[in-house]
Amino acid sequence: MFANIEDMPKKRSFLQRLSGARPLEEEYDAFDEETMEAPERHVSPREEERVEGQLPVDMYQTPDEIVIRTFVAGVRPDDINVSISRDMVVIEGAREEHSESVGTDYFSQELFWGAFSRTIMLPQEIDVDGASASAKDGLLSLTLPKLDKTRQTKLKVRGN
Repeated sequence: MFANIEDMPKKRSFLQRLSGARPLEEEYDAFDEETMEAPERHVSPREEERVEGQLPVDMYQTPDEIVIRTFVAGVRPDDINVSISRDMVVIEGAREEHSESVGTDYFSQELFWGAFSRTIMLPQEIDVDGASASAKDGLLSLTLPKLDKTRQTKLKVRGN
């Protein structure tokens, strides 16, 4: 039959067949598959204007609050809109490109210009009235006090 065990055809495992995974020995280039399935699409200047960037954020918690930080360099604090509810934060704004660089032959163009937004679902409800926002050196910081659901208070019952 087969002179060596290496000459035997290798059967793909159930998981490989189910997920479409291929053994490392096989040459496989996901990029080729993507380009075959989705033909290249050119974006018109009008469509490009509607593209909205998404802000990367850091979000962490302390015992009493949730803190969200993001870089908004090149945007004035007055041009940033922050909307909050008990369980969600939306940050919106726009970074305008200066006209001096329009039409320039770029060697590299990695900065994002235009509208941006980010919607963040919060892991815990917050006290909307106690929230604050500040921007310094291009860093936007939101401080959101946690809503203490376990806090109790005693009410005095008044008689007529």
